Amino acid sequence: MRVIGDVRVGAVGLGAMPLSVERRPDRDRAVATIRAALDAGVTLIDTADSYHWHAGEEGHNERLVARALRGVDGVLVATKGGRGRPGDGSWTVNGDPRHLRRACEASLRRLGAEAIGLYQLHKPDPAVPFAESVGALRELHDEGKIRMIGLSNVDRDQIALARLDLGERLVSVQNRFSPAVRDGEPELRLCDELGLAFLPWSPLGGISRSALESGEPAGGTVFHEVARERGVSPQRVCLAWLLALSARVIPIPGATRPASITDSAAAAGLRLTPGELARLNRRPEGALPHA
Repeated sequence: MRVIGDVRVGAVGLGAMPLSVERRPDRDRAVATIRAALDAGVTLIDTADSYHWHAGEEGHNERLVARALRGVDGVLVATKGGRGRPGDGSWTVNGDPRHLRRACEASLRRLGAEAIGLYQLHKPDPAVPFAESVGALRELHDEGKIRMIGLSNVDRDQIALARLDLGERLVSVQNRFSPAVRDGEPELRLCDELGLAFLPWSPLGGISRSALESGEPAGGTVFHEVARERGVSPQRVCLAWLLALSARVIPIPGATRPASITDSAAAAGLRLTPGELARLNRRPEGALPHA
């Protein structure tokens, strides 16, 4: 188990985005994937109002998560506001406080919740002062519409500024971090210092999905090597490596099949040796350098 604010969650969460965007599974398999996550001990599900495919589908993923969790207690649903998808495959950013308020209230309705457990600014908007976007989340928290506040796609300075404004209301940071992309380490270490949860998105970047599709570890990275030695998937090794970086790390791998999230959740029980961690910590060729 790991902690977000004052809430204990399973060490591995579920990133629900792949269930609603391009190449998404049908609804029955999507719901089955979420329920398989619950069966495997996942108690954190990450979604967003912008996780959809076609124009006019805003909130598709939130509605899907709400459907799958109907009648289920003890799950922390984290959602985000501040991004959009016009339907042409692109992503937009809107950190205007008025937009964030409307987005939060719409998410509340779709999730059928009295308050959102963890509400995150999806991405800072360069056209809006960061403090104004953060202030909107503070107001929503103080009104009881959200219980905890998180940030996504932010740098160290933005984390520090938000912490000064929000204090203990700020509980998490969700940034990209994976074997292939490790430039988020300064933000991870700051989260360590401040006691914030760090939620790596796209945590399996650089690890081929073919390993689970075929049932055999494949590929030539050190993660695949350790996986072959351990007799587990490279995805499981990758997530165990992330968990070993800090007690604040809670990876949120995506999944479109029950077997995928079941395997990912099992990473919480995989203990890597100091020697294995030393091998995995070496920056692979092509990975972004530490900042």
